[in-house]
Amino acid sequence: MNQLFRPTSLLVCALGGEGGGVLTEWLVDTARHAGYPAQSTSIPGVAQRTGATTYYIEVFPQRIAELGGRRPVFSLNPVPGALDAIVSSELLETSRQIGAGMASPERTLVLTSSGRTLTTAERMPLGDGRADSAALLKLVQGFSREHHVFDMGTMARESATVVSAVMLGAVAGSGLFPFAREDYEAVIRAGGKGVEASLRGFARAFEHVSQSRAQARFLSDLLAPKKQPEPSAPALPADLASRFPAPVHPMLALGHARLCEYQNPAYAQQYARRLEQVLQAERAASGDAEGHGFAITHEMARWLALWMAFDDIVRVADLKSRAGRWQRVNQEVKAGQDDLLKVYDHFKPGVPEFAGLLPVGLARRVLAWDARRRASGREPWAMPIKVGTHTVFGMLALRTLASLKWLRVRGSRYHEEQRLIERWLAGVVQGTQRSWALGHELALCGRLIKGYGSTNERGKHNLLHVLDHLAGLPDPAAAARAIASARDAALADDAGRALDATLAAHGAPPRPVQAQPIRWVRSPKGMARGGAAP
Repeated sequence: MNQLFRPTSLLVCALGGEGGGVLTEWLVDTARHAGYPAQSTSIPGVAQRTGATTYYIEVFPQRIAELGGRRPVFSLNPVPGALDAIVSSELLETSRQIGAGMASPERTLVLTSSGRTLTTAERMPLGDGRADSAALLKLVQGFSREHHVFDMGTMARESATVVSAVMLGAVAGSGLFPFAREDYEAVIRAGGKGVEASLRGFARAFEHVSQSRAQARFLSDLLAPKKQPEPSAPALPADLASRFPAPVHPMLALGHARLCEYQNPAYAQQYARRLEQVLQAERAASGDAEGHGFAITHEMARWLALWMAFDDIVRVADLKSRAGRWQRVNQEVKAGQDDLLKVYDHFKPGVPEFAGLLPVGLARRVLAWDARRRASGREPWAMPIKVGTHTVFGMLALRTLASLKWLRVRGSRYHEEQRLIERWLAGVVQGTQRSWALGHELALCGRLIKGYGSTNERGKHNLLHVLDHLAGLPDPAAAARAIASARDAALADDAGRALDATLAAHGAPPRPVQAQPIRWVRSPKGMARGGAAP
């Protein structure tokens, strides 16, 4: 027997006189009519109304003709939490079965009537002793994979039939079993009395449940995030493909394309030349560079591209003014064709951001001026800006700022970043020449450079400290282990306490304390000294 198939299980819950047995016979006869093996058992029970009986049905979802003479093994009793579906004619009876553990939120479909038949305990109080239907509905929602709740009793009365016909239509409309609608209707027609009324009740319930499922699928598809087409991998220029080994090509292609887009092809060529230094050192240091998959060069291709494409105000303006970003915002807010969408971007560039685009000499004077302001207790200077990206003026302002790539290479930030990149690159090359493992750990330290502002600055300080005090340890293997521990500590703790402890454990000095200005703030008028306002 194919192990991919297992019986589909259904528990039928009906009060006395509601035709639960007839419904069970209809379902088993429908399975046989459609050519599927099925089995049912009845489970007598007692309720505080006219009596309740449950019926358990299993249908094997493979036709008898396809089994080749084999017979499936069915269970006689339902297993709590392992039911595929429950159909019930009364809301409290449904809740009672859920309370017994029969339903599972991951697996069970619940088809239940919202109607109530009051229990004896509910009728006894002088006041309103009815159970809270809202709480019962919440229980159904919380313990079902899918649920359909409607007034089966009213639907049966309006169709001049019994509730079992409506329950059958609900089961058929749910798609629980692999039977066609015609199979169900053929079995009803073979029943004799009340055929037309039963077919009316069946049809109304079938349409109700099937339409509800269709609407749920439509809403699910509508609200589900639309899958974007996978971007095609950038092509690697032929000259680079011939200069670098195949394992490096995918990451090299991404990095090269990123830097062409970030600045220009000349900047991307500088990236490739830097990588060639690492590749040469890796080939010379390891007799089995291919066995390692050229991992040092591969990691440098990743982290070097990210560092060289550092975020500045030109980059931010470029990213925020792209057509793809506007399309993404439209999708996220689900704006319709007749909706007016307004997007405001808030910026607060400070002195470091502006100084980054100024020549080195002028940038130093501007930064020194801001440092004097902060030393006097004043806040760092910044310019809050609110830009309406949906307006012509706002988009024009962002695109004008994004066009200043030519100014980037003349700015102090660019020269400072290139200086630090060269220090890291030299450390990786020298470490690789000493030991492949040491070079690999130093290449992975590119992970420390992330974010912007103080986060970015802290990462660069940590990297330089590791280069200066751990990369030069006499034993290359010990140096590689120390660098790996320090890198993990720096990534795990923004405050740096774990990194300082790791540095001390390997004999390295702690990081120098960064100067932070102290601002003295006057107490607001009316505040008592050293206490709260009177």
